[in-house]
Amino acid sequence: MRIVLLAAGLGMLAAPALGAGFTVTTPDFVDGGTIPMAQVFNARGCTGGNHSPALAWSGEPAGTQSFAVTLYDPDAPARGGWWHWTVFNIPAGVHRLPEDAGAPGSALLPPGAGQGRSDFGASHYEGPCPPVGANPHRYQLTVYALKVAHLPLDADASGAKVGAMLNADALATAQVTGHYGRPR
Repeated sequence: MRIVLLAAGLGMLAAPALGAGFTVTTPDFVDGGTIPMAQVFNARGCTGGNHSPALAWSGEPAGTQSFAVTLYDPDAPARGGWWHWTVFNIPAGVHRLPEDAGAPGSALLPPGAGQGRSDFGASHYEGPCPPVGANPHRYQLTVYALKVAHLPLDADASGAKVGAMLNADALATAQVTGHYGRPR
């Protein structure tokens, strides 16, 4: 029993060091705040600008070889949540994405980076658009520091596939969460 408690205690000490200084920020909304209309989807009854937010990150752990970014809605009525955006193979020297880097055919993504398919079906940013009348959903914007330089993914990769690979290769994550709802 002492060995189990010691091992659990050591795990608790080691875990925070992995991503303790890794942070992500966006000038578009504060963590826990409301996502503005500029980032909201522009289809299916939503009338936003559908611009991916500007992002900046820092403090990644040693050994980071690339980054990835996702926008995920864990509150979606679909089983397993809803993937709104996945970007992968961002070179390790890149620490920001400008607003609208997730546009279709964007020249604002760094060379070598790719976008996977959202659950709406396109391989670019598709912003929040929860059902009318639902409580505001949480939209988790996550940057992954990865231990690999390249993931074998392309524009047809689903959010679930990208997410599984990111979780397998993540050294650390940094996250900011925005909220958005559509009243009746």
